[in-house]
Amino acid sequence: MRTLDDIIPPSRRPQSAEAVPPAPAPRFRTRGRFPLGTLVVVLLIVAVSAGALFYFSSALVKVTPQSRTATLASAALTATAGTGDLSFEIVTVQKVASQSVTSSGTRAVSSSAQGTITIYNAQSTTQKLIVNTRFQTASGLVYRVHAPVTIPGAKGGTPGSVNATVYADKQGSQYNVGPTSFTLPGLSGTPQFTQVTAKSASAMTGGASGNEPVVAEGTESATRAALMDSLGKDLTTALAAEVPKGYVLLPGASDTSYAPMPTVAGTGAGMADLKEQGTMRGVILPEEALAKVVATNGLGATYKGETVVLGDVSTLILKPATAFPAAGDQSFAFTLSGTATVISVIDPARVSAAVAGKDRAAAESVLKQYTEVRQAILVLRPFWRSSFPEDPAQIKVEVLPAASN
Repeated sequence: MRTLDDIIPPSRRPQSAEAVPPAPAPRFRTRGRFPLGTLVVVLLIVAVSAGALFYFSSALVKVTPQSRTATLASAALTATAGTGDLSFEIVTVQKVASQSVTSSGTRAVSSSAQGTITIYNAQSTTQKLIVNTRFQTASGLVYRVHAPVTIPGAKGGTPGSVNATVYADKQGSQYNVGPTSFTLPGLSGTPQFTQVTAKSASAMTGGASGNEPVVAEGTESATRAALMDSLGKDLTTALAAEVPKGYVLLPGASDTSYAPMPTVAGTGAGMADLKEQGTMRGVILPEEALAKVVATNGLGATYKGETVVLGDVSTLILKPATAFPAAGDQSFAFTLSGTATVISVIDPARVSAAVAGKDRAAAESVLKQYTEVRQAILVLRPFWRSSFPEDPAQIKVEVLPAASN
């Protein structure tokens, strides 16, 4: 049986959830927002990067000096003692070597030292010396000539010279001295005293007195030869160590003399000590002045007078014109032959001043005109920088080692 309660109009009937369409969601138009923290980080990175670029900005010029080979063919030169465009100094080393050998008894010895000297005459006239003319060292040792000597006069500013043998005034080993200079006491108080002088190029030898051990001739000869060989190497090393900074000792600029010292009894029975004294002298020249002389004589017109230094001089040979100078000599004539490396000296201040305020092309053009510059590398940072600072103090100049020829 149907009742009115069971009949519900369709419009009031409940509908299922699936049948009810969802209400459309409201649409809002949102504006994009950049997070503030991210923006700050980005700005900080930009600022630091820009600051770093300017902080590490630089203007650098790397220059390689010009290096050339100078060739000299017996260039005649004269150096003066201590002064002048080319000066010289003398360094001397002396060493003694000994060797113990078997002796065959003793003998009494009494002999005078002797040696060869070169006598110089700076006068324009001939100078004659009589028998027994005295020659005295700075320490007071006296030697005499046993024959008359005639020394020719000077020519063209070059003193006349002659060699002579002199003998010690007394016996004894104290007269066995190395190369030295002599004055003539007999000329003291006259103009000739400073005009006539002498020097020895080798040692005085043979002076002895008293008893000394006897050594077989063959043994002594072989032993002394070995001692001289050993001394030569030691003297070369010692002389090189005596050359002060800023000076050059060229190949050929040294001479060595040996003098046998008196044989003495050894520490053991029947033994004797053979001793040999070696003296090496070296003529040293100031590097800067020598470099200029070498460049002038060996580079010709390509050398414009710029400051230079020497590189390799191992093939540059010095040869005395007459003899090695002795103590007191005021001049030294010699020749130079061979080759030497001449390196131009670069003044960093001059380079920085030359490129200041210029762009890269202009700076390169200026440096190409500098004869002392072989190559220049220009570095500008940051990369967009096109010219050097106006202030030369803000430009760094780095001088690179000279390139080999």
